[in-house]
Amino acid sequence: MEKKMKLKIFSSALFVALNVTATTSYAIDLGPLTITGFAKAEYSRSSNRCSNCQFYQGEDRQRPWADATSLGVSYGDKDGSVTLFQPYISTKEFDLGQGVKIKGLLSQRWRDGRVDIPGVWYEANGTLSHEDYGLVQVGAFPTRSWSVADYPYGTNIGISDPWASSGAGYGLLTRAVRYGSPLMDVAGGDLYLEATYDGGDSKAKVRQPAFYELFAKYVKGPWMIDAVAQSAKNGQAISWGHGPFIGVTTSEPFEGNIVDSNKQSIVMLMARYQLNSKTDLFAGVRHNRWSGSKAVVTGYVAPNALWNNMFNVDGVDSAGKAYSASSTDVSLGAVYRFAPKWNVNTGMVYLGKASTKNPVERGQSNTMLLNTVGVGYEIQPGFSVYSFAGMVNFGKKGLAPLSMPGHAAFTGVDSRVAKSGNWMGVGLVYTF
Repeated sequence: MEKKMKLKIFSSALFVALNVTATTSYAIDLGPLTITGFAKAEYSRSSNRCSNCQFYQGEDRQRPWADATSLGVSYGDKDGSVTLFQPYISTKEFDLGQGVKIKGLLSQRWRDGRVDIPGVWYEANGTLSHEDYGLVQVGAFPTRSWSVADYPYGTNIGISDPWASSGAGYGLLTRAVRYGSPLMDVAGGDLYLEATYDGGDSKAKVRQPAFYELFAKYVKGPWMIDAVAQSAKNGQAISWGHGPFIGVTTSEPFEGNIVDSNKQSIVMLMARYQLNSKTDLFAGVRHNRWSGSKAVVTGYVAPNALWNNMFNVDGVDSAGKAYSASSTDVSLGAVYRFAPKWNVNTGMVYLGKASTKNPVERGQSNTMLLNTVGVGYEIQPGFSVYSFAGMVNFGKKGLAPLSMPGHAAFTGVDSRVAKSGNWMGVGLVYTF
């Protein structure tokens, strides 16, 4: 009886932790609704920063003409800032009897005052749960490959974006179904399993999208282990682990009869070990695979052609080919709490070289090593301030590693014009 009660309590806590990223400090109750969320602001100054070095601004890095940089554009020490705001509006859990409960969740994120990813909700879903049979969730919600890598494995050690938003995974789902198992007692620890499917946009009729993700969390003593296996077909070919899964193209109508099919997948393992009451150690490894996506013109808006999301191509003419690629990325870090309200942390992300038969350089021979240190102070529950510093080193000056969504992603240091850079800054975060 005692063990069963423990499992139920842990299961409820696990559900909250996995489905609401913000730490609840001062939740707002409005009748049947509960509002939680977070607000965050950061200011930093970095070296070798160049946000406008690319000649064709806004072009995807996988399009060869986007390789060109602007002549005479200065780069160097520059300021940067970002604000994030994300409320979570949740219904209270309604008891339908026979152990069945139902609830809904709605959430959107704003970055610098604008919707973070236009047209995509972070959370718009309903969940049906039973204490003995698990849960079923339907709607829009984040993948585990992004959300768990983001928190706790990225946020706690200052590498949230470089770790969670890189690689071959997808981050946000729009028409998904997820099953979560009841908590199981395995070898003296608690095991939770999930399976998720998303069919992408309903308008994608020819190259039909299909997304699959398996997730496992195991907690025993000082250990917490998270494993993710994700496989997707006919999503946009990207190396942006935060990106939404929609279809091979988002243009209207969906040109599935023009754009070739593609696949990409990841396998990820992350772990936290509580060394003692003050120290947590973190580690992660991720293997990425892309099938490649051939360059195709999907339409015209005079005088320009519209292109698909090509990936790892050797050219854009009719003879051009796309090549498969694979790579492995690693993260490490630690948090040390040296006083009731103080902590220091350090993190590292390494994006490795990619294995591919593409004879044209698309970034496969480059690497990225990013290191961070930080200090945090909790002013009061839910309100913290922090400072941070870091540095990035590329294996060479040139196109960024294939795991990066852009040549200046995460730090503002463009690998085409600078081999390294560093930064420091301050921030504050309020959770409610």
